[in-house]
Amino acid sequence: MTGTTFGVEEEYLLVSPETSLPTASAPEVLAAVRDLPPGAMAQPELLSSQVEFATGVCRTAPELREQLRAGRSAVADAAGRVGVLPVAVGNPPLPGRVPVTRGSRYREITSLYQGLMTDYQCCGCHVHVGVPDRATGVAVLDHLRPWLPTLLALSVNSPFDRGEDTGYGSWRAVRQSSFPGWGVPPLLRTVERHDRLVEAAVDTGVLVDPTMTFWLARLSPKYPTVEVRAADTAATVDGAVLQAVLTRALVDTALAALERGEEAPDHEPAVLTAALWSAARHGTAGQGVDPTTGRAVRAEDLARALLAHVRPALDADAGWVADLALRGRSGAALQRAAGDDGAAGVEVAARVAGAAGAKVPTGAMGAAGAVSALAEVFTAPGS
Repeated sequence: MTGTTFGVEEEYLLVSPETSLPTASAPEVLAAVRDLPPGAMAQPELLSSQVEFATGVCRTAPELREQLRAGRSAVADAAGRVGVLPVAVGNPPLPGRVPVTRGSRYREITSLYQGLMTDYQCCGCHVHVGVPDRATGVAVLDHLRPWLPTLLALSVNSPFDRGEDTGYGSWRAVRQSSFPGWGVPPLLRTVERHDRLVEAAVDTGVLVDPTMTFWLARLSPKYPTVEVRAADTAATVDGAVLQAVLTRALVDTALAALERGEEAPDHEPAVLTAALWSAARHGTAGQGVDPTTGRAVRAEDLARALLAHVRPALDADAGWVADLALRGRSGAALQRAAGDDGAAGVEVAARVAGAAGAKVPTGAMGAAGAVSALAEVFTAPGS
């Protein structure tokens, strides 16, 4: 692969080991975090049940994998000292209201979006890839547009909500689609148009500030990178590495196209929206939408098309990336398998009833089993 720099930001949910419900423990966990990799950091998120781990700047997949392992281990050790569990999941399988993290900006966000923020504890995997300047970054974003639904499909890890199986692979994507401008960014072409659209969203009152667009790929407001935010937080280290390596390969492929003078083609926004919905619904296990033809196709074929598109950029990593992308089990499948078994959730479901003081959702047993499975693989070694 090329030497393009990249890094990952992962959001984790903190849950009670007794009830599997979200717990407002982020301040205590963050205070207890020790021994992070060089350049990495752990920080708060919107709600007090969430923490974010950000790797340092990496150049190789093994380096990124080691940073993610070390970061997850540090967060898990800190959570253990506090008496809670971290799980990497796109949406809480079981319900639990927690306070908003302290800070004026978080208050502004919750004030603006009101009911959309109620119990909003969604967690994503954000991949940063270095670009030489903002103009190049905008051109790269245009080339990434048709591939964002497939990145989402490969990442699905949030089938449960409020104790029930939603039928979707990524309920996180469904929840986020309610926010203004969420989805594939428009065809931008220039930095001026990019900035004008962001400023208009702020001026019209639908964004708190220019740093918080809901596009699934954007220019990072803090770093000289493009930031791709299509994915659910990965259940495993390998899932996060896969998302990062594919994203970097897409950026490298776009950079090569730009060197050849190839401008990104346009795609019908309605088709891209349909492709995102199908990706959230089915992952790679069912039907998808081809952004170029607008036709229904097998989602697995879209994954194969992405792999073929980035094959030169993957270079020596192409074998294990293809194996993991096409034969690896998604986080949603992992959760559903644990939920179907249900054994891990029987006792927990009873505790949920006591903690909630109300009737347990009919699927709470399976959702509790899913939480247990997620906790087991949180720090599992990668390949």
